[in-house]
Amino acid sequence: MKIKANHIDIEIEDTHPGDTSGLPVVLLIMGLGMQLIAWPPAMVDALVAAGFRVVRFDNRDIGLSQHFDSLGSPNLLWEGLKYKLGWRNRPPYTMSDMARDAIGVLDALQIGKAHIVGVSMGGMIAQRVAIEAPSKVLSLTSIMSSSGARGLPAATPEVTRQLLSRPAGKGKQAAIDHSVKLFKAIGSTGFPMDEAVLRERVTASTERNYHPQGIARQMVAIVGDSTRAAELAQLKTPALVMHGKADPLVPFACGEDTARRIPGATLVAIDGMGHDLPPGVVDRLLAAMVPHLHSAQAH
Repeated sequence: MKIKANHIDIEIEDTHPGDTSGLPVVLLIMGLGMQLIAWPPAMVDALVAAGFRVVRFDNRDIGLSQHFDSLGSPNLLWEGLKYKLGWRNRPPYTMSDMARDAIGVLDALQIGKAHIVGVSMGGMIAQRVAIEAPSKVLSLTSIMSSSGARGLPAATPEVTRQLLSRPAGKGKQAAIDHSVKLFKAIGSTGFPMDEAVLRERVTASTERNYHPQGIARQMVAIVGDSTRAAELAQLKTPALVMHGKADPLVPFACGEDTARRIPGATLVAIDGMGHDLPPGVVDRLLAAMVPHLHSAQAH
């Protein structure tokens, strides 16, 4: 379903559209280049079974939400060099803009407060929402994400190369093969996903929408959010930080740093978890997240 949020078109999925019973809401925010369908159905179903209304959406510039091709395609190598040199980069839009999209989704659905849950870049957006609209946040859950602080460890060289590489050819099949290779590189060593299942998920995502220019602009927005780490200290929101010990894209130290910066945050480390959401990881995330949501709801 398409809605207007923060003055742009955003595609959403709502498990209880138009609900007036007052069910507590969980807003799920996906990561870099990922669409709302990347949330495992088992995770959504478990949250609904636990008594929550679940709202998902495609971030701007990806999926079926509004694209921003008129802003041009950034040179990622140049933007990366500027970051390493400490130069200021000027992203086409910011993490704050993306946070305002998330807040706009709640406003459009007339939801006063929600539990905000984000993975990877979605965790960064969730942190921004908690910083910029604390009155709308019942709780914060940041999964396999980062504060964005300088000096934190980066992705492994292999993963970085794969992330910045391009498909071997043109067309849908080359794009699918490229994405499968990336997901295998960042996947959970302790919870390996069946390649046929992985390929099925990637194919569904590619057929729904394939928009690499949007991913590039989102990457520059991530790099450009240089003040979030310091601002996390002001949070008073109940916060849960979950991170895989085997994450090759956003190393575990990034999760430790995020939890350390948020007053009173709880850190949950998951052995064998990389940078994906296979069934075994989802089970462990839910085991910590559902009690966290209920506890925050009770206060």
